[in-house]
This record gives sequence, structure tokens and C-alpha cells, in this order.
Amino acid sequence: MLSQVLRSLKNEVSKSDNYGFENFDDCSIYTLDNGHKIIQSVDFFTPIVDDPFNFGQIAAANSLSDIYAMGGNPLFALNILAFPTDDLPNEVMKEILKGGQQITNEAKIPILGGHSIKDKEPKYGLVVTGESKNGSLIKNSTAQIEDILILTKPIGTGIITTAIKKGLASESQLNEAINIMTQLNSKASNIMLDFEINACTDITGYGLLGHLSEMCESSKVSAKIQFDMIKFLCGAFEFTQKNVYPGGSKRNLDYFSKKIDFNHNLTEHQKIMLADAQTSGGLLISCPPNRAKELKEVLSWDMDAFIIGSIIPKKQKLIYVD
Repeated sequence: MLSQVLRSLKNEVSKSDNYGFENFDDCSIYTLDNGHKIIQSVDFFTPIVDDPFNFGQIAAANSLSDIYAMGGNPLFALNILAFPTDDLPNEVMKEILKGGQQITNEAKIPILGGHSIKDKEPKYGLVVTGESKNGSLIKNSTAQIEDILILTKPIGTGIITTAIKKGLASESQLNEAINIMTQLNSKASNIMLDFEINACTDITGYGLLGHLSEMCESSKVSAKIQFDMIKFLCGAFEFTQKNVYPGGSKRNLDYFSKKIDFNHNLTEHQKIMLADAQTSGGLLISCPPNRAKELKEVLSWDMDAFIIGSIIPKKQKLIYVD
């Protein structure tokens, strides 16, 4: 939404080596006169779980994810908080901030302040400032033909959190989703930097199909993925069959489907699962084929990484799903 408006505005002070929303990059990049690259991202949203501490954890992990997707090193963060002070006690606010602090402590960065406003509904997130680790950053616009696509977390957090709100999810399903959403992408980011990967993005609100579409469009390639190679959270398929999924997932499918060729055997529910709007999702890594097997194996030591397909020459559609 914001990027559509920004594209119509003229930025008169931008330099050629600075980047923002133009190529769907995960962070803005500012290059200092000495060549050092500063990266920054901001994200915040309303609660998707009932527990305020867990909400703070999830929001903070999600905010940090863009930095890790670019292979960056986070330096510090600022809190962004909206809170209904007339309706909820300050203890709830404290727990939200405590959850965020726990994640930034894990990421080994300080929170140096922030901004809060009074609002009817709680909202929380972080502004995160980082830097490139070795003078270069990984973009989502540099995927190469024959690259193998690796995903580092299962899909389905949007579906499961919707089931949680409706009181349909079991305790084990709730715990699995929270564990996935509070897991930092820092380990995956550090590992991929050792494998000379070509491109990366994180899977968040636009779902797998949306973020892969952006990678393909900006890289001027297409992708071929297989549904049965993709891992989903426990219960995601059953809930989708019962039409339990967020409205954002259906909007994702409606918007991106014109750029996608689906196998005729795939059901509408399976398509929605691929478009499910994620919170603090995994990294989608585009890796040269000669390094992909080893990268997947090393990632799997610490997380549930899996191969979903490959990059192919640009065709009429951006994504082909078998």
C-alpha cells in the first residue's frame, strides 16, 4: 500500500547506491561516504496471540527478520507501541515490551528508546537498524537460473493463528506456531553467508507465493515449485479445508494468482495454503545448485529447512506450481 503511493512521489535527494522499495527489497539501504552500508527496517502489527509476552516476542522477531534476510547484522532497535491505556492495565504493556526485550537480548542488540501513542487497539513492533557484515548485502533481486530454492520454516502461521482466535487450535498447535514465530532467522542468515547464495527474502505478509513472485519479478526469472515438497504446520491443511484462514491469505491469492500457473490438480484450499500470510516466517534462499544440498543439510542441523523448487528462465508466468 505505502510503496504504491511512494512510487508516485519524486525523491529528490536519493543517491544511486541507496535502495528502498523500488525492487521489493526487504530493507532500505543507505551507503555512507566511506562505503559502509547501513540498513533499516520497520514493522508493527496488532496482536495475533492472546498472551502479551508472546505477542511482544513475535513482533520483535518479525521486525528483525528483514535485516537477517539481507545478510545484515542488527545494531539496535527502537520500540513502536500503540496502547489503549483506558482499557488495559499497564502490566499488559509491560509484558509486551518484556517479550520484545527478550528477543532483542537474544539478538544481542539494545533497544535505545522508541515512541508510543494512545490507541483503541494494541500495536507493537520495532524499527531496526543494522549494517552489512562484509561490505555487501544479499538482495531478493539477484536470483539466477538453475538456483535451488530452500525455505527455512514451515508455512501456516496465518492459518493457525486464525484457528487460535476462533478457539479451534489445540495447545500443541498453538505452541508449535509460537515456537516458529519467535525463532529468529539469525542462524539461517549466518549459515547462508558461508555458501555464496545468490538471493534471499523472508516470507511474511504476502505469503510464499507473494514473496517468491517479488523475487522472480525483480530478478527477471521464473520459478517452479512443488506443493508436496513444502512443509506446513500441523493442522494447517485441516483448518483450511474448514475455511479457517485469514482474509489476507485469500487477498494474497487473488492478487498474485494472475502471475502464477497452478497444476490443475491443486485445489483452491491448497492454493490458499501457499498464499497464507505469514508472521515471522522463514528465509527463502536462492542457492547455486552445486551448493544447495550441503546448505540444506547444514541448515537442517538447527531448523526445519527444506527444498521447494528451482529458478527457471523467465516465462509468461512468474511461478509454476506442480
